[in-house]
Amino acid sequence: MKCFVSQTESCVGKRGRVNHADRRTRAEGVAFKFGENLLRCRRRAGFSQEELGVRASLHRTEIGLLENGRRLARVDTVIQLAGALSIDPAELLEGIHWNAGDVASGRFAISQRPVVPRRRGQSD
Repeated sequence: MKCFVSQTESCVGKRGRVNHADRRTRAEGVAFKFGENLLRCRRRAGFSQEELGVRASLHRTEIGLLENGRRLARVDTVIQLAGALSIDPAELLEGIHWNAGDVASGRFAISQRPVVPRRRGQSD
């Protein structure tokens, strides 16, 4: 018995397989949004990348790659980061949504945080 995960129509090629290049493009958007969320949460906690890496048992360069959207975090990494930051893992996934559909129309949706005007001297 075969099960297929819902993919966007353009990603499903011959024989129901996902086009690798299309899948990578979708993952890049998710990785970038996750990185924005991680950076915001880390700064709010007042940690350097190195401090967060130590607290999460990850290397400093891994934190940088995640924040820059160059790497997509696994579930266990999300849990480690959330624990190190003392936040709910959902905060790291804020603005990342999956719009389910039939076999050929599911896709990710990335939403932006509303821009709140800052006063001089305020930070995230």
